[in-house]
Amino acid sequence: MSRPRFGLSCAVSTPFAADGAIDIPRLVAHARRVRSDGAATVTVFGTTGEGFSIGPAERQPVFDALRAAGFDAARELGAGVMAASVEEAAAQARQALDAGCRHLLVAPPFYAKGVGDDGLYDWHASLVGALGADCRGVVVYNLPSQTGITLSHALIGRLKSAFPGVVIGVKDSSGTWPYTERLLAEHGDLAILIGDERHLARAVRAGGEGSICGLANTHAHLLTPMVDGGAEQPAINALVEAVLSVPVLPAIKALIAERTGDPAWHAARAPIAPLSPEQREALLARVRGIAGV
Repeated sequence: MSRPRFGLSCAVSTPFAADGAIDIPRLVAHARRVRSDGAATVTVFGTTGEGFSIGPAERQPVFDALRAAGFDAARELGAGVMAASVEEAAAQARQALDAGCRHLLVAPPFYAKGVGDDGLYDWHASLVGALGADCRGVVVYNLPSQTGITLSHALIGRLKSAFPGVVIGVKDSSGTWPYTERLLAEHGDLAILIGDERHLARAVRAGGEGSICGLANTHAHLLTPMVDGGAEQPAINALVEAVLSVPVLPAIKALIAERTGDPAWHAARAPIAPLSPEQREALLARVRGIAGV
């Protein structure tokens, strides 16, 4: 059976309550909103969702609440896996698999720097081995700005050859078109997913299957035609530039707060901090000046 096209997945931002806990009702309501806005799926606990600061004990109630709210995990849910140790990564992945999630967004082991392909291959292979026959839907995550690791094209080839049908895709957040272009040329049998929305339409026209991205929290309706048919959306490029002018994760939260009229969305979890009032106003002023948003 052929694998269905991946499409647009919202890297869902995580709302926090005044006591620092995940605000699950607000998260569920937001997930429903982005689905109705055009996202085919939602991915919780990714980079935008501050998944690096959320452990297994907090993750399970989120999976339970989303499924109770009617989300079909096998079709509509994915989860980030962000840990340096295989043991912790496997615990996060197992929890998501047991919840029925469609895909796992697996970041590489980000603490050790200067590691080579052999070490990275062994880490990923150990993770797949720890999960056993149930392992599925693995999207390897190229995010050098945060992890300090660039997944080489040769490493991706080794992983897809060793684990056919398990490693299904690559999320490329390098923001470097030549890297993305080579991914599409050499690994087009995988779902090539674009994290930098400025390259999304071009990548889709070259065979890319979609995106897991942060702007889908507020602008899935603009991203959908890019994912579905490679249509350029100049407003998206301008939005990315605006978001990149300030710290990105709290910037996404500021856009959600503005769109929903809900200031509770500004809350972040340490070490991430909300935008300052000055940063927030500068961001929103730029966004308000973008035609078509």
